[in-house]
Order: sequence, then C-alpha cells, then structure tokens
Amino acid sequence: MHIYQLSGRNVDVTDAMRDYVEEKLTRLDRFSDQITDARVILTVRDVRDAGRRNRVEVQLNVPNGIIRAEEHHADMYAAIDRVSDVLERQLRKFKTRYLKHRQDAAPQPEVGLAEADVNAGVDDEVTEFRPEIVRQKRFSLRPMSPEDAVTQMEALGHDFYVFKNMDTNSCAVVYRRRDGNYGLIEPS
Repeated sequence: MHIYQLSGRNVDVTDAMRDYVEEKLTRLDRFSDQITDARVILTVRDVRDAGRRNRVEVQLNVPNGIIRAEEHHADMYAAIDRVSDVLERQLRKFKTRYLKHRQDAAPQPEVGLAEADVNAGVDDEVTEFRPEIVRQKRFSLRPMSPEDAVTQMEALGHDFYVFKNMDTNSCAVVYRRRDGNYGLIEPS
C-alpha cells in the first residue's frame, strides 16, 4: 500500500495500531497492485452491544472505482482483521470481474432470475409509512465508461451505481434490472 490516511474517532491511534493497520493493508497489495490509496477510520462508540463497540471503515481507491468495507468487534485489532478479510474477498472478486470484463465485450446477463411475488408476506392491515432520510453519503464522481460502472457496481455488491460518464461528461446511474440485464439513466 503506497498511500493511506489513518484517523481515529473517539480513540487515540497508537503506533501499534498504526503498524497493525499498515501491515494488513500491505498484505492487500498481493491481490491488487492497482490500489492507489486508502482511507482508514477507527472508531470507538458508546453502544450497548459491546461486540459493536469498535468500528473499522476502509475505503480503497482503485482505477475506475472504490472498494469499501466496514466491520465491528469488541476488540479493535479483531475488527481490523475482519475488515482485512472482507477486503481480500472483495479485491479477489473485483480483480476477477475486471479481468473477465476486459475479455468480454459486454457483461452477460444472469440466467434464471425469478421475480419475487410483490404481494408475498403483506399483511391486510395498512399502516401509514412516512419515509425519511436516515443516512447521507458523499463521494467524488470519477469519470468512467458505463461498462466500468457496472463492473464497479458488481464489485461493491450494490444494485445501482452513480458515476460521471466519460463520454458525455455528465452524472449517470447504472442499475441492475429484474431480468438480469443492466440499465443506464442519464440526463437529457
């Protein structure tokens, strides 16, 4: 790992913690030498569940996207181990899909996806639901092709991905359709 930022929230980051994080991030280089930088946030929270007291968030920046993981544990070092394992799996998956994507001209739709019954499990009693914004995220839009955005979306395990289309220089969204194909939304 060449460049990384390490910060702590409600915790003093000791030299031992810094060395341990650096050791774990350096091990990730064997899975993807394309990691340009990383951001690590160690947080100690005052929560009832002691097993979720320590949180480790890591964001790896790779060409045309990001890889992100978050883990909780009662012990900070165990949380760092867990997040490292998750990142290793995600990097393997990302690298495999990236290489496959480069070999194939277009992503192949998944076969055999069944649509869920919309009314399954719905109670007869109707209650009023008022949705509210419960979380906000901010991120920088990186220029990429729609195909690269699909690859990034799949690597993150999301159903949609917001990106800056390098061809049109505008904000766009790719999403997974129910039929297994992908959709692209762009402003006119």
